[in-house]
Amino acid sequence: MPLTAVAEAVGGRLADVLDPGVQVTEPAVFDSREAGPGSLFVALAGERADGHAFAESAHNKGAVVALVNRPVGVPAIVVDDVLQAFGALAHTLLTGPLAATRVVAITGSAGKTSTKDFVSQVLPGSVVATPQSFNNEIGLPLTVTMADATTDHLVLEMGARHIGDIRALTLVAPPDISIVTNVGTAHIGEFGGRDNIAEAKGEIVEALAPGGLAVLNADDDYAQPMRERAGGSVVTFGLGEDADVRATDLATDAHGRASFTLVTPEGSAPVRLRFVGGVQVHNSLAAAAVGREVGLSPEGIAAHLSRAMPRSRWRMESVTRADGVTIVNDAYNANPTSVRHALEALASMAGGAEQRSVAVLGQMNELGDDARTAHEAIGRHAAAQGLDMIILVGGDEAGWMRDGVLDAGGRATWAPDQEAALGLLHSALRPGDVVLVKASRGVQFQRLAEELLNPAPPAERLTGGSR
Repeated sequence: MPLTAVAEAVGGRLADVLDPGVQVTEPAVFDSREAGPGSLFVALAGERADGHAFAESAHNKGAVVALVNRPVGVPAIVVDDVLQAFGALAHTLLTGPLAATRVVAITGSAGKTSTKDFVSQVLPGSVVATPQSFNNEIGLPLTVTMADATTDHLVLEMGARHIGDIRALTLVAPPDISIVTNVGTAHIGEFGGRDNIAEAKGEIVEALAPGGLAVLNADDDYAQPMRERAGGSVVTFGLGEDADVRATDLATDAHGRASFTLVTPEGSAPVRLRFVGGVQVHNSLAAAAVGREVGLSPEGIAAHLSRAMPRSRWRMESVTRADGVTIVNDAYNANPTSVRHALEALASMAGGAEQRSVAVLGQMNELGDDARTAHEAIGRHAAAQGLDMIILVGGDEAGWMRDGVLDAGGRATWAPDQEAALGLLHSALRPGDVVLVKASRGVQFQRLAEELLNPAPPAERLTGGSR
């Protein structure tokens, strides 16, 4: 788009622009280090830094224009609200040059990213999907700018912390297909209860055009009522016989990867997933429903699901060290639903004296008044899995989980911080062990998981892992 068209789309004015006909030819960026020839730099003001201070750096790297709320001395489009203008630009793209692109929108308390990975690998043609978990008012329009006129499908995650958040995202990117993976307790402290979470998640269904499709989890009591909020057709997925797209003959291998028979109204076909965790069955079934909508056969859907690989980091990311210890890094984020699923997957991956299961858990954030109850419940669930070792890291939240473990008759070890946990693990792990590392994003547990990829030096093992 020429700068004049971009300015018109966002309701802005050009500043310090010598040639209004210059084209924006590359995706937008909000990190000046990622700017390149032809890109649009979005100058966002954050808590730690103001993007306006980096507009010149982005320009020097080739960005043709910056989206700003004040002139910055380099070619810019000045608007009153940068974030609102960025959303308006994405909407203009979707109603103009990207009008033929099918938008698949995904929300849910857990499983959004894995479902996105499945969907993007099932859909035929050119597909652009949300990178990482860019699922908010910044990441969604950023993803839209990654598409072009040759893009057949745009797969967008939509996250929320408040009622109305998803509605705002759907106004930017109206969906043709909407998926609700589940309604759990993520961000329950922000929402104030599961009823409110369901109200918020259902906004993605209400946003469908009359010809759109809602894909709902048949096994979720909060997702099923959303069919009444859908303006178009509804397809359900799950394990029960009442689901339109379902799985039977479930089995799990020694690596925690599920296999099953995909059953659809058009026929059935065997699937063997490469993703770790039983919850991936539901996530893959949601993708199967989308594949069916675009005309794929059961055999074709099953083949795509069986070939699909995890594309997002720190989500049940399994790596086996040279000494035979397997580290499962699921540290991207955590809520009660996702932690339960991860613990169940861990239990299925290990068993016996030669392959012990070790859970390393940290706090779950944004649970509000339910924080203590939720952490205690996770402790009880961990104990119920029959794990060989449970290490709880941190302050009050770790103590609450330990209370839950003890209440259920289990045993747990407390570590005050990641360094202490690393020392405990280095002294205790042995070949064949499977170690799950899981906590909320703010705890930065991926650092612990990455440290664990390297076995302890021999001297450290002998000294019991003190650091």
